[in-house]
Amino acid sequence: MKARKNQNPKESTIYLIGSGIASLASAVYLIKDAGVPGANIHILEKDKIAGGACDGGGDEEKGFVVRGGRMHEMHYECYWDLLSFIPSYDDPSVSVRDESYEFNKRFVSNGQARLLKDGKKIDVSSYGLTFAQQSDFLKLTYVSEKSLGNKRIEDWFDNDFFKSRFWYIWTSMFAFQKWSSLAEMRRYMKRFIHLVDGLYKLGGVMRTKYNQYHSVIVPLQRYLEERGVKFDFGCEVVDIDFNLSSDVKTATVLHLKDKSEIVLGENDFVFITNGSITESSDNGSWDKAPKLKGISDSGSWKLWKKLAQKDPSFGNPSPFCDHIDLQKWYSFTATFKDSTFHDYIENFSGNVDGTGGLITMTDSNWFMSIVIARQPHFPNQPKDVKIFWGYGLYPDRKGNFVNKTMAECNGQEILQELFYHLKVQELMKPVLDAGKLNCIPVAMPFIDSLFMPRELGDRPDVVVKGASNFAFLGQFAEAPKDCVFTVEYSVRTAQMAVYNLFDTGKEVHPMYDSAHNPKYLLAALKAISR
Repeated sequence: MKARKNQNPKESTIYLIGSGIASLASAVYLIKDAGVPGANIHILEKDKIAGGACDGGGDEEKGFVVRGGRMHEMHYECYWDLLSFIPSYDDPSVSVRDESYEFNKRFVSNGQARLLKDGKKIDVSSYGLTFAQQSDFLKLTYVSEKSLGNKRIEDWFDNDFFKSRFWYIWTSMFAFQKWSSLAEMRRYMKRFIHLVDGLYKLGGVMRTKYNQYHSVIVPLQRYLEERGVKFDFGCEVVDIDFNLSSDVKTATVLHLKDKSEIVLGENDFVFITNGSITESSDNGSWDKAPKLKGISDSGSWKLWKKLAQKDPSFGNPSPFCDHIDLQKWYSFTATFKDSTFHDYIENFSGNVDGTGGLITMTDSNWFMSIVIARQPHFPNQPKDVKIFWGYGLYPDRKGNFVNKTMAECNGQEILQELFYHLKVQELMKPVLDAGKLNCIPVAMPFIDSLFMPRELGDRPDVVVKGASNFAFLGQFAEAPKDCVFTVEYSVRTAQMAVYNLFDTGKEVHPMYDSAHNPKYLLAALKAISR
């Protein structure tokens, strides 16, 4: 039985659990397309700030921090449509979309130092795949997702594949591990096949003017607040009651951590962000390593575990959150009151800031990568302050220079390891001695959780069968064929939720299908055989 779409939006109160981009996009569509008054929408967020994984903050004294950055590209159909009418951070007369398009016309991705070894550039004009590996790559795009089950990438490719330049580029760019889900890799290959030809130089990758919190989240929050949407920070939902029958499922009561309740009326709805890749993160400092936390410190994972016990259609969070050692990695943000490092990387790479993208040290035990965004990366960043972001995929391995695992290192030790790999220790010694730099490491226990091997059904449908007044949102709801770890995926689930539960007369934007375009297929074939 298909639930009847809501016909009385002006009489509905909507509760959005979590304030990531999926919730913010849902609120926009509820107002713009479904006709729900903004004052009837409540965003319930346990933290003190909106944005979820699209974050960024700090200052020149304490240091800036971005836990990570989401990759953008031109064919994010839902995402760019959403931002096409949201006023930008700096100029209300220009949309976030138009600002981003203009920015990327001026700063085009063309990485000239994509992979390094022993501090020197590696020639990446060839991906280094054998004929057998090329065949395996192509076969994977044509098998069905269902046939792959919970296989890992290492179950499909031979061991030498993971030593190829293609894999070094792929794993550092998307954060796939060899034990990650083969089905998710297949989705990426099909979804982004139009980028394969230029993958070695990050061709087609787009960026926002500032970090994604200031460029995307703040403008969305402003737009919503101007229309009366209520942001309830410090408000954590710990359980939800449902009436569950054979053909209709209805959410009835939201239970809050402070022991209060929200009883849902006949026309009320709840949209649930189940799971989070940045939950339980912990910031270290210049002289302190971050602490690795877990499920006990999270909100969304504990909530989803409770919900999953109520009905099989609510998904299965265990594959995504019960293997922290396989899904964690550590990032770091460096703040320099000096341009020495920045100038060196520009001269060494041949890229001005904002055009180079990821630089990966293939001989790093931690498998470190860094990226220097266009400066300033924060609106409050002074001209003489430079920042960059980096991460390590293998935080439990000891460094090549620092005799500690990355997980045990403070910010200073992480930079020492980085300077060793880049062969700039002597160059940077005066800057270190003068105390003109800072580095804040971040432990993220669930950051790769969305790539963990899973079965169909482990992610619940956005609107499960029979759901009358609730939906699941974000990276751990099922948007068929699209790719997790992207802002596009989150916004797509928002469209799916609103357009399926409300009578909007609108359809979810079709996904860009480059996998069936002969031009891109031919270019990808040539690229992997170079």
